[in-house]
Amino acid sequence: MNFSRFTKTTRSFFLGGMVLFFCDACEKPISPALSPDEALKTFQLADPNLTIQLVASEPLVQDPVAITFDEGGRLWVAEMLGFMQDIDGTGEEDKIGRISVLFDDNGDGQMDRRQTFLDSLILPRALALVKGGILVAENMPLWFVSDSDGDFRADKKILIDSLYGGLGVPEHSANGLLRGLDNWFYNAKSKFRYKKINTSWVKDTTEFRGQWGICHDDAGRLFYNYNWSQLHADLVPPNALSANRHHTATTGIDHGLTLDRRVFPIRSNTAINRGYVPGTLDEKGRILEFASACGPLIHRGHALPKNYYGDAFVCEPTANLIKQNELWEEGFMLQAKNTYDGKEFLASTDERFRPISLASGPDGALYVVDMYKGVIQHAPYMTDYLREETLKRGLDQPIHMGRIWRITSKNKEPIGTPDLSKLNPQELVEQLDSKNGWTRDTAQRLLVEQGDVSLAPFLGELIEKGTPLGQLHALWTLEGLGYHKADIYLSALSASDPKVAQAALRLAIRNTEKNPEILLEIEDFVQNSYDTAAPILKMQMVLSSHHLNSALALTTSRKFLSTYGPLPLARDVVMSSLENREMDMLKVVLKEQVPHRQTNEIMLELLATAIVNSESETDIDRLRRITATYADEETHWIKNALVSGLATSSESESDMVSGIPSNIDSKVFATGRQKYLNLCASCHGTSGEGMRRFAPPLNKSEWVTKDDEKLAMLLLHGMQGPIEVDGKMYDSPDILPEMPSFSTLQNEDIAAIATYIRNAWGNSGTEVTSRTVGGVRFRTQGKITPWTATELDTLVFDIDM
Repeated sequence: MNFSRFTKTTRSFFLGGMVLFFCDACEKPISPALSPDEALKTFQLADPNLTIQLVASEPLVQDPVAITFDEGGRLWVAEMLGFMQDIDGTGEEDKIGRISVLFDDNGDGQMDRRQTFLDSLILPRALALVKGGILVAENMPLWFVSDSDGDFRADKKILIDSLYGGLGVPEHSANGLLRGLDNWFYNAKSKFRYKKINTSWVKDTTEFRGQWGICHDDAGRLFYNYNWSQLHADLVPPNALSANRHHTATTGIDHGLTLDRRVFPIRSNTAINRGYVPGTLDEKGRILEFASACGPLIHRGHALPKNYYGDAFVCEPTANLIKQNELWEEGFMLQAKNTYDGKEFLASTDERFRPISLASGPDGALYVVDMYKGVIQHAPYMTDYLREETLKRGLDQPIHMGRIWRITSKNKEPIGTPDLSKLNPQELVEQLDSKNGWTRDTAQRLLVEQGDVSLAPFLGELIEKGTPLGQLHALWTLEGLGYHKADIYLSALSASDPKVAQAALRLAIRNTEKNPEILLEIEDFVQNSYDTAAPILKMQMVLSSHHLNSALALTTSRKFLSTYGPLPLARDVVMSSLENREMDMLKVVLKEQVPHRQTNEIMLELLATAIVNSESETDIDRLRRITATYADEETHWIKNALVSGLATSSESESDMVSGIPSNIDSKVFATGRQKYLNLCASCHGTSGEGMRRFAPPLNKSEWVTKDDEKLAMLLLHGMQGPIEVDGKMYDSPDILPEMPSFSTLQNEDIAAIATYIRNAWGNSGTEVTSRTVGGVRFRTQGKITPWTATELDTLVFDIDM
């Protein structure tokens, strides 16, 4: 692919039918394995007030991929020794993986000995501590492995889920086993969560999340990422948006927090899988953007300066670095931005430094899992280019190395950590209010596993007098203990911190099944508190409103839309609370329209679609009659919205709706329509007509109907004006200066949107596939600004996928 902006001198040749590009100016040093002391000298920390220290190295630890600390401060490690033992991935099925426990016998912060807890594993990738043993994710199965006598040697393996791994491919299979604040175990690259209820392990469906690594913040929101997109998060509680079977939410989960994909390595990175693609490397051979983002962590410890608390850290092993992002909230929305411009939190000149995951420790420090491996690209994805570069640089040997590093403040004295294994239950309750996130999480786990409901008064006292962090953990500890009395949950509704009140409302609503009499108190709380509540609590009131009486629920939803209606998430929140009340809400929107016409139009179509999905013949017939009453020019937009919703019904009259093109998959078309409404219609209009001051039309747009690859490029990277559409020139201020990027969306989502807009409103075109989008994403690496029309007009593709 030729970029007019790509000016560095290159040479190219054909290899295996593909054009390979090499930069003559790129430095290509041989990369020998370094000792831990030598590797330590290669690190650059952006903050001179921090220090990095060795915790463990080979042979004590080998090929580490995940770690966790137990209540006694011992370090548990999943070691994937079978991964890429040579350039061809020979012996991948060898049962040589293991779970080890490392001990710091003299308390100096460095591990002194190892105990093999469990061996003979195939590619173990995740572990979690549970009462009586651990959960272990092997290549495919998920096991509970017990240690009945406490000698740190496994006694018995019990199969929890034979299909846990999914594909069974290391970088594309379930991993994580994160114990969430709500006591469920969540996973990346998976749509399942797990929890032990009474004596049985329960597998529950949840939203699909991420690729490698998963973590949570103080409020319990889940964070994860994909190799090409560094940081995503849930803006709503798990499964909250799936309460309405008649509506499919398209926002709120898997929300990309930043479009910034830039990385700033301090060494050349030519030994990467896409090093031959123009725009991947700069003139020094350094990678320009994320290629293997993984292992995110929200720092919740107290061993770094206070300004680090709550920041997000992301591993990039191919670039030999860790990125830091600052997070901030705007209402119930989250965003992130690079802490540093032009440099990284931690970077190394050692090509074998492979940070693959991060963890918090009992001391409040940030721990780095360094696989310390030359080859981290899985064999099935090894290109001829990477094979040659790897062998030339000697990165295939040696193997079975690995390090664990600790990052902490230079200026703080070591913080003493209590041995939680020696504390009684009441002392553990006190630890729920610790400044250190690891301590709070571990104390909660231990209390829940002990199952002593008699601790409720002590937890209630903490909820009354503790910090917001302690209050949150106390509430979820009560939930984990199965405490169903409503008193404590109801009292916490008046908490000063909105996240505490949000958690209390979630738990109080759950208990209305066992305590129906408290529903009136909850309704009174919502009615009297909504107007003065914080945005995140207002959102929870709406999410919980399907339990409330219809009048209050509809009033609350209407108020929410009046304030937040332009936000796609707000519309999904409202829709998710309306199962079997969609017709009532439709009447409310028609009668008491919110201040934003676009919100009304989109909501009417979403409601009409949900009514059709309900398969209620009575409501569908009423919807048709309502639709027929809007015939004049002023209300034509209302009719269009309702008709578009009715189009999802196979029984809709042919003169009212236009059908889906026969060459287009109906599910893809419907998915694209739903996502278009929530993500694009606010600027381009519900019928692709464009909106003055916002965006040009999409109907009759040659940018939509002609080249599917260029359409994918627009959606992936955005576009800036001026732009000509159907013979008319559009530019600021008649439209916004630029269309935003949707690069954080999955390939299949972008493909669905593209397929929909090129086959709606009289447009006609072929289906855009996720393969096409993936190929374009691959070939346009390094593009970090929106396209211009001139760039796209002159762009020529050279590489066939």
